[in-house]
Amino acid sequence: MEVGILPVELWQLIFSYLHLPDLGRCSLVCRAWSELVLSLDRTRWRQLCLGCLQHRHPNWPNRPGVEPPSWREAFKQHYLASKTWSKTTQDLDSSNCLSLFRRRKGWRRLCVGVGGEFGSLRAALAAASPYDRLVLLPGVHEEQSEVLLKVPVEVVGQGKLGDVALLASIDQHCPTARLTNVVFMPARFTSLLYKTTSGYVQFDNCNFESGQLQIHAPGTCQVKFCTFSQSSIHLRSVALCILEHCEFTGSENASVTVEGCPSSDRNWACKHLAVLAKSCTVSLREPDPAACPVAKWDGWRESLLRPVRTCKIVVGEEQSSFLAAAGAQAPVGSAQEDSEFGENLRAAKEEEEYPSLDSNSSDSDLRSDDEEDAQVAYKVACQAHSPNHTLADVMDSKLQSNRLHALQRDIKLKSLQQELQQDKEAQSLANSLQGCIIRQCLFRDGKGGIFIYSRGQAKVEGSIFRDLTYAVRCIQNSKVIMLRNDIHHCKASGIFLRLLAGGLIADNNIHSNCEAGVDIRKGANPLVLCNKIHSGLRSGIVVAGNGKGIIRSNQICGNKEAGIYILYNGNPAVSGNHIFQGMAAGIAVNENGRGQITGNIICENQWGGADIRHGGDPVLRNNLISCGYSDGVVVGERGKGLIEGNVIYGNKGCGVWMMSSSLPHLINNQISHNSIYGVAVFCHKDNAGDYPPGQGGSESFQEEREGAGGENDADSEEEYPAARRPISVALVELNSINHNGAAGLHVKSSEVLNIIANVIHANGDGGVAVLQSSQLTRIANNSISCNSRGGVLVEADCQVELRGNGIYENSSHGIVSKGEGVIAENDIIGNHRCGLQLLQAADMKVTKNRIQSFRDYGIALFDEAKGLVQENLIFQGRSKKSILRPILNAEDCIIQNNMLLTFKKRFDMECMLINPPARPHLEGGVPVSCTAAAGQRVSSITTRVDGGCHNHGSIFCTIL
Repeated sequence: MEVGILPVELWQLIFSYLHLPDLGRCSLVCRAWSELVLSLDRTRWRQLCLGCLQHRHPNWPNRPGVEPPSWREAFKQHYLASKTWSKTTQDLDSSNCLSLFRRRKGWRRLCVGVGGEFGSLRAALAAASPYDRLVLLPGVHEEQSEVLLKVPVEVVGQGKLGDVALLASIDQHCPTARLTNVVFMPARFTSLLYKTTSGYVQFDNCNFESGQLQIHAPGTCQVKFCTFSQSSIHLRSVALCILEHCEFTGSENASVTVEGCPSSDRNWACKHLAVLAKSCTVSLREPDPAACPVAKWDGWRESLLRPVRTCKIVVGEEQSSFLAAAGAQAPVGSAQEDSEFGENLRAAKEEEEYPSLDSNSSDSDLRSDDEEDAQVAYKVACQAHSPNHTLADVMDSKLQSNRLHALQRDIKLKSLQQELQQDKEAQSLANSLQGCIIRQCLFRDGKGGIFIYSRGQAKVEGSIFRDLTYAVRCIQNSKVIMLRNDIHHCKASGIFLRLLAGGLIADNNIHSNCEAGVDIRKGANPLVLCNKIHSGLRSGIVVAGNGKGIIRSNQICGNKEAGIYILYNGNPAVSGNHIFQGMAAGIAVNENGRGQITGNIICENQWGGADIRHGGDPVLRNNLISCGYSDGVVVGERGKGLIEGNVIYGNKGCGVWMMSSSLPHLINNQISHNSIYGVAVFCHKDNAGDYPPGQGGSESFQEEREGAGGENDADSEEEYPAARRPISVALVELNSINHNGAAGLHVKSSEVLNIIANVIHANGDGGVAVLQSSQLTRIANNSISCNSRGGVLVEADCQVELRGNGIYENSSHGIVSKGEGVIAENDIIGNHRCGLQLLQAADMKVTKNRIQSFRDYGIALFDEAKGLVQENLIFQGRSKKSILRPILNAEDCIIQNNMLLTFKKRFDMECMLINPPARPHLEGGVPVSCTAAAGQRVSSITTRVDGGCHNHGSIFCTIL
């Protein structure tokens, strides 16, 4: 029959009445007929798939309203899986002649029940031969004692699911069996429904009520399209089993318990199950924006482009932007992405010229002719730093849109596929087929989902866990692989790992849980990759009690407490995550917590982007911490840590807030455009009530608290980088602190503090304000320039040492001091008022400074100021103002051996800062004082001369 004789639609109508065997025969006639059979996917194949009593909808129970890609393929997979039980290798396949006499499987059909051949299942089994089919007629079948299954049979319930109920306890002693379309209920004498210790059992489209299945190695099972109501399945040392498309409800304990290491003693079915497991891989789930209402990533990236909260980010060759640095040090950084990012930035910089920096100064009318002459001196100061170093650029506000669009393109979460390509360990875990494989199942309205212990292994894919006490609990050296699951509305933590548990938790949607989304404790060490963890009532991820783990490429947002909470010697590696829009801190490190926190995007959190307190000692490196509603980084009482190479900008509080009792090392960070201070140091103590949510004592960590004293294992100590050096003084070193709303550095300290080799530039108030300093604050080798008020302010009763700084072109006085200490070897040039002013009861030793102010006095002493002013070089303008000293305190203030120079020619000005060169002094691009103190590599300081800073004036701008 030619296809062209009739219309295709008519052929399809004819074929739609054929049964399955006839469709198979027709598809073999010719290619045209084969294509016609395939074209019936949405009609006849759909009817056959849904009409089979042994199966349910291919996407049941999680997405029964979603059609599969191919109904024919779904029907094929159902059919092949249903025949697994009959593929036992114990048949005489090895002998061709004996196979002629082999009993055909399913040879007889025995009916059991009222009107059948046998009155009970026990009687039918006694008469059954291998591979017979026992059909249970509609009704209730009850056995008064345990039923032994000694021959391979297939038990099928007749009618719809629910028509046949079996009240029995079955113990399987044969190699294989299959049960389908039956409701299992416990017998009166036991809650055990089914047990096998050696054979393979297959359950299709069954209901289990108020009982338990037990599968012990070398036995194994395949369970598909089954419902467990207040029932559970216990797997002990099973080498490989499959639970697929099952629903678990109302469990009083764990619905699935996996105990023991997968046995090396595999029965005949394991190889067939492995083939099925590989052929039924879970498809990649499309992102569902509605699933995470507060975590719309595209919307968050757009928020970076808001004009009121942008930042000028410094980019250079040695110390590049956040992304380049993060890519270089991240465990799985992509060199290709970093190079593309660099190209985008270079292209953005070439688009237009850099205009002059903004200034808040409004006194341009006070400028004199002398200031124009002084521009030569400023250029000399800049040129003293620039040879043999890459020129770095300060990004103008007009370029911020380009810069942030580049960030939007280049800062991307890695997909799971990218992670697996780069991480062989994660790839091996994702591809492993051992223990219990659970796919497309629904766990709801019960106590527990899956419990894995005593070196058990389980792989969970595409399942949903909701309204449980916990979803997955993995302990005692066990391993869990969780891929693309939904875990939400659990009463405790979603995923709980402890006691050296491990595995892979990847591409899951974990949200709205009452405790942590992922809880890692007691030496557990999982890989946590590419998950969406959001909308939790507590923290997103908790790492406590010597917990470890690699937490990478996750999207963590909208949690009521810290996005990641590390405490009690928790020591994870946290990299490449996006942590944003949390109700508390982005990352909190407390109670001796540690961790390597590198290359993360931490934005728009209600509290600190990173919060470190009470012995917390992390490495916080190369993170972008921005747009927070409070401070960027908080180092509270007894906080420690290395805070290096971060970009901290656009936060509504301070860039970095720290207590003087803490001992952080703040190095090489770019801290800019924050609403209050760039760096603030305070001395008041934290109170319990001061904790933001998620950083206080509200979490329950009693077990970790008891064991935290002496559990610093050797492994965790080895993981601490050798570059970390113990410090006894808080260090603020090699940072660029610019364009913040208030002072660049605000100090109210009761401890020793070192402020070394920082760039403090163009802040909305003064450069450095020392308001309280009962112990010595050392300010050395810093560049303090173009701030809206003075360069340095020292209040009464403060002890400071100012040495080797370059204090240039600030809008008020260069230095104002009311305290005591030393001001030595500084360049105080081009400030709009006095170079140095001593007030009230100041007691300072002022020696070997170079001071120039064309508008006012070089040095002015008022009130009861005293001390020693000697060997300073003071450059005078035409006003001839040099030193102002009241007669009243002449005996208390010694002024001697100072040199006064007046510029007469431009050549004289060019020599002003030549010998020695302009401060801060550099050797090989590294500040001298930092080289001796720092036992690690630091990035070079380079300079840029621009066309003006204040109303076409000159600029001295040192960039890290």
